[in-house]
Amino acid sequence: MSFINYSSREINCKIVYYGPGLCGKTTNLQYIYNKTNPDLKGKMISLATETERTLFFDFLPLALGQIRGFKTRFHLYTVPGQVFYDASRKLILKGVDGVVFVADSQVERMEANIESLENLKINLAEQGADIDRTPYVVQYNKRDLPNAAPLEEMRRVLNPGQVPDFEARATVGTGVFETLKAVARSVLRDLKQMSG
Repeated sequence: MSFINYSSREINCKIVYYGPGLCGKTTNLQYIYNKTNPDLKGKMISLATETERTLFFDFLPLALGQIRGFKTRFHLYTVPGQVFYDASRKLILKGVDGVVFVADSQVERMEANIESLENLKINLAEQGADIDRTPYVVQYNKRDLPNAAPLEEMRRVLNPGQVPDFEARATVGTGVFETLKAVARSVLRDLKQMSG
């Protein structure tokens, strides 16, 4: 649920990047952070866990658009991919306005993608949210790898609701901003409907 700061005339929206371990959630946020105007962003904060390569969350406010004279600020988070961090995932999803599901395109990671997507649906439902009514996009990352699953198969398995989806190579930025813009537009559309 977005937070309105009347003194700074800002609407703060929370977007969470969700997906299995090592699928590219952190890489997406690092790319966005590095390419964003320093005047428009806050600090990126990462809290490391015992296992390397897992970030507890990244924090990035990104100023975009206005609604009724209020600036919109996006806070981007990642969740830890490993299953045993489920409590952290639930906590990070609290009050979410939009979700990017980052799928790992490697054939051998399909089970992990399916498991993570199911986990997302369960965790949203526990908070009274529904994936079908939450601004939501899918990103198929690592499309450049030789063992990438066919796009049609990934769409069939991971995006039966046919939400906006994007092919990506987060390490070089392919599809990264397209994904962010799509989820941000969806969140703004939701906010405008609620305020109108």
